[in-house]
Amino acid sequence: MLADCISFKDTGYFSNLILDYLEQKQEVKHLYNRYPELENFKKQIEEKQSEYNEEHRKILVDSLRAQYHGIEVSEATDANLNSLAQTKTFTITTGHQLNLFTGPLYFLYKIISTVNLTKKLKASYPDYNFVPVYWMATEDHDFEEINFFNFKGKKFQWNKEVSGAVGALSTEGLQEVFDLLNLELGVGSDADELRRLFQEAYLKHDTLDAATRFLANEIFGAYGLVIVDGNDRGLKRLFSPYVADELLHQHSYNAVVDVVEDLSSRGYGVQVNPREINLFYLKEGLRERIVKTDDGFVVNDTELKFSKTEILKELHDYPERFSPNVLLRPLYQEVILPNLCYIGGGGELAYWLQLKSFFNKVGVVFPTLLLRNSALLVSGKEDDKLKRLEISYPLLFLKRHSFINRRVREISDIDINFDPQRAHLKNQFEGMYALAEKTDETFLNAVKAQEVKQLKGLDKLEKRLLKAQKRKLSDEVSRMTAIQETLFPNGNLQERTKNFSEFYAENGKALIRELFEDLDPLKEAFLIVKL
Repeated sequence: MLADCISFKDTGYFSNLILDYLEQKQEVKHLYNRYPELENFKKQIEEKQSEYNEEHRKILVDSLRAQYHGIEVSEATDANLNSLAQTKTFTITTGHQLNLFTGPLYFLYKIISTVNLTKKLKASYPDYNFVPVYWMATEDHDFEEINFFNFKGKKFQWNKEVSGAVGALSTEGLQEVFDLLNLELGVGSDADELRRLFQEAYLKHDTLDAATRFLANEIFGAYGLVIVDGNDRGLKRLFSPYVADELLHQHSYNAVVDVVEDLSSRGYGVQVNPREINLFYLKEGLRERIVKTDDGFVVNDTELKFSKTEILKELHDYPERFSPNVLLRPLYQEVILPNLCYIGGGGELAYWLQLKSFFNKVGVVFPTLLLRNSALLVSGKEDDKLKRLEISYPLLFLKRHSFINRRVREISDIDINFDPQRAHLKNQFEGMYALAEKTDETFLNAVKAQEVKQLKGLDKLEKRLLKAQKRKLSDEVSRMTAIQETLFPNGNLQERTKNFSEFYAENGKALIRELFEDLDPLKEAFLIVKL
């Protein structure tokens, strides 16, 4: 049940760039194409329809059918795969790394936001079809970012020496992770379902990409989710003209570097800095940067080198060996999919917002960008405890120090706020200033110094009184700290820390149904969901 919602700004967890985007401020309007409102999708559809051709559709469907070979496909997903061959079908896409057992909880929010937006679009534009897509980041090589998940305060980690793209990694060694998880899951049908999901995904599939596809398909196949692996020869052949352009002209660097400078000059944080060439060379056990030299190109930290003619021939013969990095991957996605909208977190949207001028340069329609749903999941027991402690949901989002100070002030039987004394002191000094102005500047400075000294004294007294009240109310402080720590582990958002399994073990499939009911992709607020 949706219990409350809080503006993204009031949570304190989102960057100024994203907040200004959500407010559609004039300063950032040049960074995006159309804002994600239902009425704006009509023009997005028309623009993408004129760009995306039937040949691309055929290659896309053939590639996806091959990727799904040997996998049990739901009726809904099968219908969506067939639909992609039709000119009136478009995709709504989200992407995620191949985190072990889905990683952070927001993996669910991304996909549910994506599926729910397709439903809203179908209701508004019934003549068109909309397919939810999960783009698996199979070509990433940051194993340390994906090799663990948390369950009830314990970290389960897959220790392995690796190299190259993570999608091709062998799942060997995950039996040990399962054995440890098995001891913690407890008993019951929902715990048994989690055991089954882990075993089927990771112990019966040879590679991490196959395991992740199985897992996502098991959880979301009934909702028509289509899973795309970009590490595909046929799809990369479609993208090869843009790869050649990147090698020869470096349009991505030239366009994005100007945006980076502009964002930096206006005080926005920069998510990703472009390289001269934003491509990796990919082979078994290898994913290294392609670097331009005076004589041609080299693959970083290897003996591989190519002349201009040789690297273009390599691209023609082996397009699958060229892997886009974080800045070029969005272009790859938009070239091979009939996509209207990308749904991502704040960090993802921040780097997408660096790319519009680059898309314009290469003549590809820039998608609508939508901030995914964010949510705090609260159990019935936790909700009851919050009510007994008289803690509101917005209060929980304060940093620990501010949270405790605010609550101690509220529940204290004495007034810890010295603002009236400060106001009284300032009134007293107004007369002193009037007198000082009639004398000389040195006396005025002395009065100012004395006022500052006395105000600082009040600050110190207030802090000492607050500290004393914390000791007096230590039991209440302890309970307040405990509930905030439970819902915001180590001061972080729950969705960035906990794994879905912790909630699935208690709620089963009802968890997924509840989230589909409560997460509205166009509701621009941080949601509180009571389970």
